[in-house]
Amino acid sequence: MIQLTGIDSEQINEWPLDMIESVIIHQMHEDPTVHSYQSMDELLFELKLRKNILGSAKAMNQGRPQLVSFEQSRCNPRYWYLTNSGGFQLRPDVLPSDAIQDIFINSKRYAFECSMAIVIIYYHAILNSMDNYLFNQIFQDIYLYSWHFDSKFEIHSIHTRYFLPGDVVYFNNPDFHPRHSLWRGENAIIFENGTFFAHGLGIVNARQIIHSLNIKRRPGSNQSAYLTHLVARLPFSQLINHFNDSRSLKTYKTQHPILHHNQSSISLKQYLLFSNGT
Repeated sequence: MIQLTGIDSEQINEWPLDMIESVIIHQMHEDPTVHSYQSMDELLFELKLRKNILGSAKAMNQGRPQLVSFEQSRCNPRYWYLTNSGGFQLRPDVLPSDAIQDIFINSKRYAFECSMAIVIIYYHAILNSMDNYLFNQIFQDIYLYSWHFDSKFEIHSIHTRYFLPGDVVYFNNPDFHPRHSLWRGENAIIFENGTFFAHGLGIVNARQIIHSLNIKRRPGSNQSAYLTHLVARLPFSQLINHFNDSRSLKTYKTQHPILHHNQSSISLKQYLLFSNGT
């Protein structure tokens, strides 16, 4: 359900929303979890960013950069340094906005695994939700590796059966073949029509993702891949509050230590467990 300070949630249905926004609002109403907002702008920002996540996923699908393990990562050296761990470090002589856009413009020069694909989509969607100047002020030292993200913002890992358009869900493949560890699972963005963008597979349905993962199981395995209840979500309210506070642009915050785990296609929850030493 939606809880909006000072406004009856039924009034939201009277807003001039497009089709995707209407689906998101409807699914928020149906969700037993309370989605609470301090202002109408906060809710509208989340709707905009969720739509842009879907748009960025479609843009990545159209470009089709290659799905590879960390060892085979590839990037455009004009904008990024390729690290020994397979991460992409932003060059100090380029604008962050230009570097993120280049991944979509010159996608054939890039190769990365599926959790990196999600974080790239996040940055691209955020960039499309604000002007370039503000983006470049906030995200000045981007490092792309697995689920690593700017330390000013914490991507949330939640457990839920209710998925909203723009959520990242996780398909687990517990019996993946050791020679195909890239297919231990798949992080996928859900669209308003129930299909998913899965890096390396395209825009497909859940059955197709599970089928693709099952092909990469151990010989003789009877354990099918499956859609979990794990969801990754951007901290929407934290993002808009930070963007609206001009003083925060001058605030320095130490980046999280970068965890180079070298395990492709893990969920955000697993990454957080690794980060906590468990």
